[in-house]
Amino acid sequence: MRQALVFHGESGMWIAEVPSLPGCVSQGSTREEAIANIREAIDLHLETLKAHQQPIPPDTLDAVLIAV
Repeated sequence: MRQALVFHGESGMWIAEVPSLPGCVSQGSTREEAIANIREAIDLHLETLKAHQQPIPPDTLDAVLIAV
């Protein structure tokens, strides 16, 4: 299980990134599409780490929502 940040980007696309997996980023034209795409990106990212016998980093995101 991984935590992802999903937000509306300046280009109008939805961006999804996984802070605990540096470089694991995806996007979609809708929020749902971005989430589906990041699920696939996480799977591929983890498969690549395993294939290269690299350690899989723990999911250590500690997010805080701050309203201003």
